[in-house]
Amino acid sequence: MKIVVIGGSGLIGRHLTAELSRQGHEAIAASPSSGVNALTGEGLARVLAGADVVVDVSNSPSFEDAAVLDFFERSSRNLLAAEREAGAKHHVALSIVGTDRLKGNGYFLAKVAQERLIAASGLPYTIVRATQFFEFVATIAQASVAGDRIVVPDADFQPIAAADVAAALADVALASPRNATIEIAGPDRLPFREFVAHSIASTGDRREVLADRAARYFGAALDKGSLVPEHAEAARLGPTQFASWLAAA
Repeated sequence: MKIVVIGGSGLIGRHLTAELSRQGHEAIAASPSSGVNALTGEGLARVLAGADVVVDVSNSPSFEDAAVLDFFERSSRNLLAAEREAGAKHHVALSIVGTDRLKGNGYFLAKVAQERLIAASGLPYTIVRATQFFEFVATIAQASVAGDRIVVPDADFQPIAAADVAAALADVALASPRNATIEIAGPDRLPFREFVAHSIASTGDRREVLADRAARYFGAALDKGSLVPEHAEAARLGPTQFASWLAAA
């Protein structure tokens, strides 16, 4: 199969194109650096010619509310129109677990807008909502610094390794479209503070990590289950545990 990965030069895109190529498929990593820009439409017709599946793992260069909304709406409209013209048979998009449950974060609201465009497009699709990646836990810790401590929301957390996200996306891309949304997550569901504490401790950082019900997650208030799969019994769980990933990092 010819599978085009939009955002193929990013963290997930690199893992995904490598996995699809390993399985013998023609995996094309498409990004502005390769002359393909979904935001402007540049290069889409060329790269999508003959494509069976398109996987969108692209990300906005700006997280400012208006900019990120514009990115996901405009790039999705351009991409879906180009796929329709090219006759692609399956649109796969990577989204985030909890997007429709977090009202105070512009990025999550933009992902909801993207999901709605895909579902209304008439194209066969599958949306894969993933929990946060292991690779971003350190960044989350840095964003949660409060004086000489780190304060995170009093909520559950179930992050997943980027490689496991890519493996799930590869399986979805090679399967029939579901015309639905599925959820993927890591194998361990624990309090948010446990993951952050283990992450910073692995670097020798001994700052105290506290859980606070009033703490915000990039501006959004969290309930206990905001960032974990809504349908836990149906979610696909990646095999990689955070402790083993940290040890190998």
